[in-house]
Amino acid sequence: MTLFSELGLDKSTLRSIEKMGFEEATPIQAQTIPVALEGKDIIGQAQTGTGKTAAFGIPLMEKIDPKAEHVQGIVIAPTRELAIQVSEELYKLGYGKKIRVLAVYGGQDIERQIRALKKKPHIIVGTPGRLLDHINRKTIRLGNVHTVVLDEADEMLNMGFIEDIEAILSTVPEEHQTLLFSATMPEPIRKIAEKFMQDPHHVKVKAKEMTVDRIQQYYIELKEAEKFDVLTRLLDIQTPELAIVFGRTKRRVDELATALNLRGYTAEGIHGDLSQAKRLSVLKKFKEGSIDVLVATDVAARGLDISGVTHVYNFDIPQDPESYVHRIGRTGRAGKTGSAVTFVTYRERPQLYVIEKTTKKRMERLKTPSLSEALEGQQKAVTEKLVSIIENEDLSLYLPNAKDLLNKYDAELIVASVIKSLTKEPDSTPVKLTEEQPLPVKKVRETFSRDKGRNGRSSNGRSKEYSNKRSGERSKGNFSRGRKERTK
Repeated sequence: MTLFSELGLDKSTLRSIEKMGFEEATPIQAQTIPVALEGKDIIGQAQTGTGKTAAFGIPLMEKIDPKAEHVQGIVIAPTRELAIQVSEELYKLGYGKKIRVLAVYGGQDIERQIRALKKKPHIIVGTPGRLLDHINRKTIRLGNVHTVVLDEADEMLNMGFIEDIEAILSTVPEEHQTLLFSATMPEPIRKIAEKFMQDPHHVKVKAKEMTVDRIQQYYIELKEAEKFDVLTRLLDIQTPELAIVFGRTKRRVDELATALNLRGYTAEGIHGDLSQAKRLSVLKKFKEGSIDVLVATDVAARGLDISGVTHVYNFDIPQDPESYVHRIGRTGRAGKTGSAVTFVTYRERPQLYVIEKTTKKRMERLKTPSLSEALEGQQKAVTEKLVSIIENEDLSLYLPNAKDLLNKYDAELIVASVIKSLTKEPDSTPVKLTEEQPLPVKKVRETFSRDKGRNGRSSNGRSKEYSNKRSGERSKGNFSRGRKERTK
């Protein structure tokens, strides 16, 4: 386990990373960032969803001089969608240093892009054809670029952009750092590496597959503002013996634990800022059952040895599939079944598909539970407890009082009043949670089609997303050799 705070990063970069909700580096980040910070060229082989944007984005931010008003880094991406996603994540990573990031791509008004270029961005993220178009127009000059990133190089090869990439790289200073990322490593990509890279360091990471079959996995699509009420209703309906709720940031964990206690649950949080003594104290209470709900960040929960966890709730969707596997692996242990529920906002649906694709396991969709269902769940739990007492415990000392009540009141009224007195009715005490920004959207080459039950394929056998990429990237263009977009 590698924390970002252990990588020797600038304080402003660390603040940006923490604001995005990341504490622990994914495997591709842990292996790439230290080498990239040394200035070495890197070939990174990793699937979508492994955190590769931050793997190249963080060292890129460390090298940018915000006072120098010229382009210092370029990221070449195969599609406009990916260019936008990467630029948004880089903007967040560079926010603390006030680094300017601009995305340029086909299909957008080129005059608008030229006006934006006059604001002197430090980093440009672009599709190959549009980048080359600006270079030919001399609206983008790469004479001061020290870092070049090739993102999803194999996809650019599939789309016929290799010659464009070579043309772009030929305009960059000879002394520069190249970071190349690709899910696969076909021969043409290897040739580019040999031609434009200096003794590259290889990093290869394969996303882990799900191995826990005893865990029932669900998701609920909802708005950010609805999450807390839905969580409390689920706790009331499912009445877990021991539950862990995962939040993305330390602030989120603290606020969730406080809010749960306000609503009548016994909850405590653990995260990286707690002392070891406090952490051990919280875990001891949780194992003993004196805490109903443990709220934790990914980092704090790694390596937890807790048996008996029946439910895991992902209040915030994890940043990558590996974190998801670690989170839900807290339950379903020792031959027992477990349940995991993940909250997903509309903008985070691609993240859900990445997890499903990587783990090769589809989650079942749950409808948002109602207040009446929450109350019914609590009553059911109380009824089961009463039946257990009737069948297993000595009630002789309580029978005289019971007979007195039966002489005065109807039996059904007495039982109903007992159930009411023991039932935790849904609580609507107002709580305030700071809204967390959704995770940067991850592109998925081939996602599950939930409506049609197919893998999102069009009639020609290619994925719809792949077909849309080609048409979208080159719309309204005149192409040379069928490769480049030329929107003028």
